[in-house]
Amino acid sequence: LPRLPPIGFGTYPGRKRGTVHPQTVSFPCPACQRDVDLGERGLGSLFRNLTLERVVERYRQTINISAAIMCQFCKPPQLEATKGCTECKSSFCNECFKLYHPWGTQKAQHEPTPPTLTFRPKGLMCPEHKEEVTHYCKTCQRLVCQLCRVRRTHTSHKITPVLSAYQALREKLTKSLAYILSSQDTVQTQIAELEETVKHTEV
Repeated sequence: LPRLPPIGFGTYPGRKRGTVHPQTVSFPCPACQRDVDLGERGLGSLFRNLTLERVVERYRQTINISAAIMCQFCKPPQLEATKGCTECKSSFCNECFKLYHPWGTQKAQHEPTPPTLTFRPKGLMCPEHKEEVTHYCKTCQRLVCQLCRVRRTHTSHKITPVLSAYQALREKLTKSLAYILSSQDTVQTQIAELEETVKHTEV
């Protein structure tokens, strides 16, 4: 507001040309576009958007509730979870994570993740960069991650998202399978005819 021109000089958004209001500044409300006179209170005199305030308050409450994720294996009183496991689909405190992932077992190979209540299935990982693969290189016929994609080795290659490549391959396999099934009767008939020919030749 200090950068706005003084009252009575020039024009600016929300102020009608040729009108002078001492000690007030006319400003358009972003919600209803009505001209609001900003007096001594400044922006405090603007109309409150109660609906938006309620939405923000609900969002803050949701964040506060979901911020604390408790361990799913602690005996009461439960401790706050510090680790998650995608393979076990559970959240653990430090002690419970060690207890349920003992050394020398297959579970010891599980990689800890941040705790959460909704575990996403673990995707395929790039063996070179340890990143989740997101694209498929048609030229190399292999899955690639974001880091692989920007490398010079794939500069002129045809790269598509994994989902597109999956759908294209699925359609191709479906058509091939349908062709094989439709040709099955013909093949069986030909086999029967050949067997008859063999028998006739033997006789």
